Amino acid sequence: MPQCEMCGAEKASLTTTKVEGAELELCSDCSDFGTEVRTESSSSASTKYSTSSSSSSSSSSGSAGSSSSSSSRRRRDMFDDMETVTGDYDDRIRKARESAGLSQEDLASDINEKASVIRKLERGDILPSDGVQQKLEKKLGISLVEGESVDDADWESSSSGSMTLGDVVKRNDE
Repeated sequence: MPQCEMCGAEKASLTTTKVEGAELELCSDCSDFGTEVRTESSSSASTKYSTSSSSSSSSSSGSAGSSSSSSSRRRRDMFDDMETVTGDYDDRIRKARESAGLSQEDLASDINEKASVIRKLERGDILPSDGVQQKLEKKLGISLVEGESVDDADWESSSSGSMTLGDVVKRNDE
């Protein structure tokens, strides 16, 4: 028997209700807390969280169809556009700064940040904010994004100036 997602009561039928932006399967008592959502088929909603194995062939095909349609129409969220900072960002910053011949104080003044921020970044105590990350990448010619590592040897071999940052950066829109 399905269970109300708000109070936990087992009821014969539940109603899909939107409460504070979340769609929940609620009993008739709890559905007053939100707005009823009209669904296309009630069978896919009732098998969404079902743990019973009765009529497993029909419920498994129903849930498989439900999950495949929901995954193809998944809403985008803020995490889709976020880039992941590499685990060795502290070493990348320190090595690039040292190879550029800059002290922590010089680098900090060049990118208009405090020297303590550079020290904390190089120790791995803090993650770089988006603004600091962009400034460091631009100033030091490195990438702090996961999966986009740039080998230092590539930069050293191009001292003639024939290679630009655009030659090594992978664009997301391509």
